[in-house]
Amino acid sequence: MVIPIRVLCSGVLLVVSRRQLWGFMTKSELIEKIILAHPEISPAKVEEMVNGVFGSIKSALAAGNRVEIRGFGSFFVRERSARMARNPRTGDKVEVGEKALPFFRPGKAMRESVNG
Repeated sequence: MVIPIRVLCSGVLLVVSRRQLWGFMTKSELIEKIILAHPEISPAKVEEMVNGVFGSIKSALAAGNRVEIRGFGSFFVRERSARMARNPRTGDKVEVGEKALPFFRPGKAMRESVNG
């Protein structure tokens, strides 16, 4: 569900979605862009390829491997050790177990293209 946001721009009231305002893209929008750029490839094949790439990255990270895409960036897993935390409602100490978290580090070419 898209929640409209009212934005005052040069004295004109615009109603836009958060996606338009903050400029992020969903997986389905990525698939649509690829389909528009490459009409010779069937939409089902494009969806299969995108899901295959994301699935490969997920399975590699789940196995503890690093995924590096030159010019784009690298995906890797960091281990967080067990620690003591505090429940904000009660103030009681709570033990939080160790866990693995996925991270992304943009490559040099990606940083340069974003920063201009």
